[in-house]
Amino acid sequence: MSTRPSGGWQGVLDSPVVGMAPWIIFSVLVGPGRFELSVVLALAVSLLLVVAGRVVRPGSSWKLLEVSDVVFFAALTAVGAAASPGTRRWLETYAGEVSNLALVLIAFGSMAVRMPFTLQYARERVDREHWDSPGFVRANYVITGVWGLAFLVAAIAGGYGDLVLNDPDNLWTGWIIQIAAIVGAVRFTEWYPNVVRARALGQAHRAPSVGSLVLPLAGLLVPVGIAVLIFDGHLWWLGVALILCGGALVRWLRRDTPAS
Repeated sequence: MSTRPSGGWQGVLDSPVVGMAPWIIFSVLVGPGRFELSVVLALAVSLLLVVAGRVVRPGSSWKLLEVSDVVFFAALTAVGAAASPGTRRWLETYAGEVSNLALVLIAFGSMAVRMPFTLQYARERVDREHWDSPGFVRANYVITGVWGLAFLVAAIAGGYGDLVLNDPDNLWTGWIIQIAAIVGAVRFTEWYPNVVRARALGQAHRAPSVGSLVLPLAGLLVPVGIAVLIFDGHLWWLGVALILCGGALVRWLRRDTPAS
């Protein structure tokens, strides 16, 4: 499967990860006292991506995700501006889960109408002759589904922190689990197309290994362990264990993962 060269800003804007940047920013930042900053920043990034897409690639197609970005965060900004103090407190607590669930609906809804949202980005990177090939379309169903699951995990984690623990800023439910889910989806989005491409060329032995997929997640254990030591001192033993396990796992994966 041949791909078009897409360097510089064009290559950046052709990635679905960039289209999800407003959702990632909002999901990670929103919380008590941070609603206004989070929603305004997410809306600004949404508008910037729309403008940049038209400037960098004139005539490029409008994408479901970028339109959803602008509509959702513009509506949320308007609601927040007109909200009463009580409604604003509700938004500060639950808007993260609302945005996560909204992206879950976009992901699985786009799959239901047979246009997984990553497909529109992927088509910018390959020749038109491959747009309807079963392997290419199936790969985008898989990637879109992984993003839907990642934000579903983030929504469940945030909801547990808000509703069960009554702690929107809980280190695990508000930050670590949600960030890990997003990092995992980002890494899968980079890894899986190379696997599909290698198989399509009959070179499955040259496909990236599972170890190369897991390696960034293993590396995440070290900063997570440091965060636990700093912000959750009574679990210092867990922080130390995460740092040691993360370091050992990274070394092992690097040894058994061929350099790309």
